[in-house]
Amino acid sequence: MIPLSLDEIAAVVSGTVEGDGAVTVTAPAVLDGRQAEPGGLFVAFAGEHVDGHDYAGQAGRAGAVAVLGSRPTTLPTVVVEDARAALQALAAHVVARLRDRLTVVGLTGSQGKTSTKDLLAAVLSHTGSTVATIGSLNNELGVPLTMLRTTPDTRFLVLEMGARGIGHIAELTALVALDVAVVLNVGQAHIGEFGSREAIATAKAELLQGLVPGGTAILNADDPRVLVMRALTDGPALTFGRAEHAHVRVLDLALDRLGRPAFTLRTADASAPVALPLVGAHQALNASAAAAAGLAAGIPLDVTAATLATASLSKWRMELRGLSGGVSLLNDSYNANPDSTRAALDALAAIEAGRRIAVLGEMRELGDDSEAEHRAIGEYAARAADLVVAVGEAAAPIAEGAGDRAVALADNDAAVDWLRRALTAGDVVLVKASRLARLDEVAAALA
Repeated sequence: MIPLSLDEIAAVVSGTVEGDGAVTVTAPAVLDGRQAEPGGLFVAFAGEHVDGHDYAGQAGRAGAVAVLGSRPTTLPTVVVEDARAALQALAAHVVARLRDRLTVVGLTGSQGKTSTKDLLAAVLSHTGSTVATIGSLNNELGVPLTMLRTTPDTRFLVLEMGARGIGHIAELTALVALDVAVVLNVGQAHIGEFGSREAIATAKAELLQGLVPGGTAILNADDPRVLVMRALTDGPALTFGRAEHAHVRVLDLALDRLGRPAFTLRTADASAPVALPLVGAHQALNASAAAAAGLAAGIPLDVTAATLATASLSKWRMELRGLSGGVSLLNDSYNANPDSTRAALDALAAIEAGRRIAVLGEMRELGDDSEAEHRAIGEYAARAADLVVAVGEAAAPIAEGAGDRAVALADNDAAVDWLRRALTAGDVVLVKASRLARLDEVAAALA
C-alpha cells in the first residue's frame, strides 16, 4: 500500500471523512479485523447477519488506523455509499500510481489457477519483488485487496481471477489492464451457475480482452476451447502444454514413487529439465503455463526451471505428508470439481502404497448433471483406489459409482472414526471435496 491520508482516500472513492482526515494509511486493507496490520485499513461491510462496522475496535487493536465503510465507526472512517465499489476504486487508484514500474499478470481457468499462480509467483519473485493473490482470494473483493498490497518496490503483480458468471472477469480487468493474461482451461467448475461450457469459455475469454495493447496471451495448447481464444487478441501469444505445436512444451514426463513429476520444458531455442517437489502429473502442465508466463515477463527458461524445483503451493492443495503409524495423507481438500478430482485420483494412483484410499465429498455447483457427475467420479475412483469413502448425503452417488469398493458415511465425524479404525501402515489417503463440504476437518483430525 502506498501511504494515503483519509482525505486523499475520500477524494478517490467519493466519500466523506468522519474523524481526523490527516490519519495516514500505510499498510494493506483487510476484511477481517483480526488480520489488520499496524497502519492498515479495515474495510467494513454490513451483512445480513454480521455487521463489520461493529468490529472496528477489534481491527484497531490489531493495528488498523482507519475504516472504509458505509457508516461511522470508533476509528476514523471514510464513509461511502458502496464499500465494494470504493474498495475497487481505491485499488485501481493505487495500482495506477505504480503502473509504470509494474508487470501485471492475470490468470484464470476452471482448475489449476491457484497452483499455477503459486508457481508463477515463485518464478517472478526470483527476479523482483512480487505481490500475488493469497490463497484463492480471486473475486471482486480478493482482487482489489491483492492490488492494495503493492508498494513502490513491487515489480510484479500476479492476480488470480475467478468467475461464477459472464462479466465477472471483465469487472476485475477493468480495475487494471494486464500485461500478460493466462487462460489455463475451460472445465466444469461452476457449470451449474454458468449453464454450459460455452458460457464458461466466454467468461474466461474476458481475461484476454483485458490485455493492454500489445500484451501477451498465454494459452493452453491442449484445450481446444482455450486455443481458439487466440483470435481475440492482436498481440503476441505463447502456448503451453504437451501438444507438438506448444511454444512451451512438456516432454519426457515421468513420476517418482511419490507421484512427483520430472520432465523437460522445451521452447524453440531452449530446453531445461524440471523436477517438481509437488504431487501429480497435472502439475507439469501448470509448470509449463508458469514458464510461458515467465518468458512473457522476461524470465529465462533455465531460471524458471531452477526456481520450480523448490516451489510450494497454497494450503490444502496436493499436500503429501506422513502420519503416525506409517500412513500418508494427500490433502487436496480446498475445493473440487470433476476435472480436478480426476487429476487428484490420478495422483493417488501414481503413489506407491499398500492401499490407496480416496475420501471424497460433494462437488458443488454442477447443476442438473450433479448426480451423474458424482456417479462417474465414483466409477473413476474405483479404478484408481482400493477403497472409496463417500462422505455425506450429497456424495452418495459416488458410492454408487464405486460399487464394491465403496464405503458410504454420513458425515465428517463418521469419516474420521472409520478412518482411525481402518488405516494401517502403508496406506495413502486422498481427501478431496468442494470447500463447503469441509473435508479439511477430516484431514486435520487425521493429522
